[in-house]
Amino acid sequence: MLDSKPEVIRKSVEGSLKRLKIETIDLYYQHRVDPNVPIEEVAGVIQDLIKEGKIRDWGLSEAGVESIRRAHAVQPLTAVESEYSMMWRSPENELLPTLKELEIGFVPFAPLGKGFLTGTIDKYTTFGSDDFRSKQPRFQSENLEANQVLVELIKRVAAEKNATPAQIALAWVLAQMSWIVPIPGTRKLERLEENIGAVDVELTTEELSDLNNALSKIEVVGDRYPAGSDYAKRVSK
Repeated sequence: MLDSKPEVIRKSVEGSLKRLKIETIDLYYQHRVDPNVPIEEVAGVIQDLIKEGKIRDWGLSEAGVESIRRAHAVQPLTAVESEYSMMWRSPENELLPTLKELEIGFVPFAPLGKGFLTGTIDKYTTFGSDDFRSKQPRFQSENLEANQVLVELIKRVAAEKNATPAQIALAWVLAQMSWIVPIPGTRKLERLEENIGAVDVELTTEELSDLNNALSKIEVVGDRYPAGSDYAKRVSK
């Protein structure tokens, strides 16, 4: 349940500190903006918690630029988390310019397109009912097939750079801005090591320009979230 009332945030923070047996939370996120609580109230209680030493820095997740500006005016934000990858470039329109202006760090989740950009998923791939991708339009069979053109592009670049598709996808995100810190999810050590290897993949200015030009000609098919779902309603508020 989404509830960002100041008293709920305070109770949550103090409960986390107790369970974690620590004195300060380094980075505390509001994961999705609560439309029922003014963002200024959220920023206000965060400011109090920072003064009390219970939080060091704070951030917003999937917030729109208006909410970011209003929150930042009360208590400066350290980070904003949102989806960003070769598959989802919407943040380039308004979010990234705003974060650059306000000097707020960007933490992209799903930089590998929830696994699609690794080249290990195709139209025959199935997802269990407990896998959120089974509910996402972009992971329906027909959309997976249509979007393979993007994977083929990444594979060609990977072959040229002697890297894996995942490393190219991550290197591309890292090359956009110096203040971007992607957070690829993984459950296997070998994938973690592969992801770390992306920092050694250098995309020259010309290579990046060519890649972006190719990406601009590819139309990714399928929405991020089911239309009308709570997930869709909570984005960019």
